[in-house]
Amino acid sequence: MLKLDFIKDARAKMLLIKNSIQTPDGTILHSKYSHDYVEHKDANGKIYMVDGGCAYSRCSANGDEVNLSITDEYPHETIRKEMLWGSYGLEGDSELHYIKLKDMCVEHINSCLNTQTRMLPQFKKAMQDEIQYRESKAETQLWRELMDEM
Repeated sequence: MLKLDFIKDARAKMLLIKNSIQTPDGTILHSKYSHDYVEHKDANGKIYMVDGGCAYSRCSANGDEVNLSITDEYPHETIRKEMLWGSYGLEGDSELHYIKLKDMCVEHINSCLNTQTRMLPQFKKAMQDEIQYRESKAETQLWRELMDEM
């Protein structure tokens, strides 16, 4: 009983950044938002599915799929390359498209942090970490350039 409680507690602390699986034929299924049910009939004839976006994870259990999900416990270097943010463009009048955190400009990240009051907490933290990551990289680059001039 104690062991099960430990597993339950550990799961409760991990928050999804990416909810994705890969089927045996190489197809990647990615659920981007709550109730985003994605299904694929694989070359082997089996049905594979993933659902829940980053709110919860529900997926097929054929036993031969590969879990590609990412949680907030991964290093930021991984999170920034895998986290997708849905955007309607700067003016909000474009079709929905998804952009990786690493490809978002700082102004876009700040705009999201300042206006999106219902953002998942793990996305908010990832965006805050991304700003710090870029500031750190910029300071390191500036320091290197100064040292090269000497």
